[in-house]
Amino acid sequence: MGGAVHDKDQQLQYLKNRLQLMITSLDSMDPEAAEPGELERFLEMIEQIEMKAVQFKKEWEREGKST
Repeated sequence: MGGAVHDKDQQLQYLKNRLQLMITSLDSMDPEAAEPGELERFLEMIEQIEMKAVQFKKEWEREGKST
């Protein structure tokens, strides 16, 4: 999904895109054929999104202290 994202608008768009990708993947999953590994991939995606959100939050907090 590209390089470093430092602008707040870009950061929010990054999170939206990742969540939309996850929703699209969930929508395409066949409940009758779903495997536990597919749920594990969703858990990994959620963890990655959470890590990015925490990173962005820390950056926003630093920006707030410098102004």
